[in-house]
Amino acid sequence: MLGRREFVVGAAGTAGALVLGEGVSFAGGRTETVVRGTLPPGSPDYVYLPVEVPRGVRELRVSYAYERPAVPAGTQGNALDIGVFDERGTELGGQGFRGWSGGARTEFFLRADDATPGYVAGPVRAGTWHIVLGPYTVAPQGLAYTVTVGIEYGAPGPVRRPVYPPARARGRGRAWYRGDCHLHSVYSDGRRTPAEIAAAARAAGLDFINTSEHNTHAAHGAWQGLWGDDLLILTGEEVTTRTGHVVAVGTDPGTFVDWRYRARDNRFGGFARGIRRAGGLVVPAHPHATCVGCAWKFGFGEADVVEVWNGPYTPEDEVALADWDAALATGRGTWTPAMGGSDAHREPQRVGEPQTVVLAEELSREAILDGLRAGRSYVAESSAVSLTFSAVGGRGARAGIGERLRVAPDAPVTVRLEVSGAPGRTARFVTDQGTLHTADLPASGTGTVEWTTTAAYASYVRAEVRHPATVPGLPGALAAFTNPVFLGVAR
Repeated sequence: MLGRREFVVGAAGTAGALVLGEGVSFAGGRTETVVRGTLPPGSPDYVYLPVEVPRGVRELRVSYAYERPAVPAGTQGNALDIGVFDERGTELGGQGFRGWSGGARTEFFLRADDATPGYVAGPVRAGTWHIVLGPYTVAPQGLAYTVTVGIEYGAPGPVRRPVYPPARARGRGRAWYRGDCHLHSVYSDGRRTPAEIAAAARAAGLDFINTSEHNTHAAHGAWQGLWGDDLLILTGEEVTTRTGHVVAVGTDPGTFVDWRYRARDNRFGGFARGIRRAGGLVVPAHPHATCVGCAWKFGFGEADVVEVWNGPYTPEDEVALADWDAALATGRGTWTPAMGGSDAHREPQRVGEPQTVVLAEELSREAILDGLRAGRSYVAESSAVSLTFSAVGGRGARAGIGERLRVAPDAPVTVRLEVSGAPGRTARFVTDQGTLHTADLPASGTGTVEWTTTAAYASYVRAEVRHPATVPGLPGALAAFTNPVFLGVAR
């Protein structure tokens, strides 16, 4: 029988410290202690189980399980996440974070030279560590859990130093580069290894990807040998709060962004500024998703870009696109560009569906982020679809995607869209008034569409390529869309 300690969790989500090494001992200098407890409905978002780690520990190993009782239809059942903070503490935005796996795995370990994916390798130093439990949803009967904490004594071994991806690849100079900035591997709740993701990215025709694991930066050093002249790997994180998810794109390798707050806590602005200080972009993800805690509730004042197309196109994406377009129509000189990401976790979800195509000066972290930030980009369902979109005014004035064509209000403007790889699709020009021009593309999928307007009639024009409609009265799913070209003088 293993040593046990019963916990009664208080209102602050903490419990009395568990002293490791006082449980049952096994051969080889290993001990285990079991903790049992029950979390009631309405528990804190995060419950911290303090554990006293003695000196001389080589490895910390944790496993957990919880009951999943039947619940009535329409009622949320139990779901419990887990992670760990070391002796440096659990302060929000502090230095103590050592890993998070959410509900993706039932056990993990840490030691100086290795750790379970999602966890940060390093010495297991003496002091008060905290197992953090995240009761994502709790059944009416409560959430009964068991946590087993084991330690192994011995010399710590050499500390593993992560090798991070380079900030630049050879690329093609100034060009359009295809990328997927929202991906998950075995380092959070995905099923693909980094090697499998890199191979899938190349197969999808991508030039860059961004590692974006849920609530952990542990994968930043997992890509050694997988980058190359043809593939730039950016590092980031999907910051998964209880009131929305945000992808940190292209942060400095090794950057951790905390997630333990809600919109009501007025904390997000500080962490958004931290993402930018680390060189990254703040990108609210799937803002109208319907899963628990997934819809974006923080507002868009801190957003650098917004992900309006997430994975295979769905009604959630259509709502996100319409919401983003409405913000364009009310903008006064400032706007938030749009992008897409596959959010691919496992087969049959496809890496690069959709992909964001960025005009950048080179294939480098700085240039790609500059292009995304400026909105010099479009989103396509695959590498088969390519767009060229521009507006031309008098005297040869021209503007491309994400730019402004400065013309007099009544001066004629010709908008031109060139499409390839879109057989059976329909092109649409969308303005602040709505869709003002449509044209069916040739059976070959390659064609050019032009339309003439003025800045007085359309403050911006953006292009869409759509599949045939399947529901009467509703447009078909997107095959591609662009960020806008703005017309006239900024207000």
